[in-house]
Amino acid sequence: MLKDIIEERIGSIIYVVGTLIRGLSSQTFSDRNFGITPEQYLILLFIVENEGVYQRQICEITLKDRANVARLIEILLKKDLIEKFSDSNGRRIYKIHATQKGKDLIKKIEPMDTELRSFITRGISSEDLEITKRTLEKIKANVIDNIKLQI
Repeated sequence: MLKDIIEERIGSIIYVVGTLIRGLSSQTFSDRNFGITPEQYLILLFIVENEGVYQRQICEITLKDRANVARLIEILLKKDLIEKFSDSNGRRIYKIHATQKGKDLIKKIEPMDTELRSFITRGISSEDLEITKRTLEKIKANVIDNIKLQI
């Protein structure tokens, strides 16, 4: 009964699939000894692709609160994967840059990331994937317009 309810509700399906993908990603990162988690990887990847980004921008893109992003940034700093530079506009505002070590780690992880995405989407046509992305973007827009996030 409960399984039928979960399988019929889009929110439940999205939640279960997200949980499974996060679990597989965590397991893969751990098995390959990258030294960071998938969550840290996504933050580092965003920083590498957007040099000089502000913490607030990371919050907005990831939809994570400031405390969580600050914790992730501190971990990446301690691992010497990123560095912060004071912004001339404010004493407590920092631009975040990836170190060479961080950029090298991204290059090391990217092939596995591509492999993992291929595995997750195997057997799904590019047309179906495009429809799924558009549908999920519409669901996201419906939800984001009606939720109060503390970013």
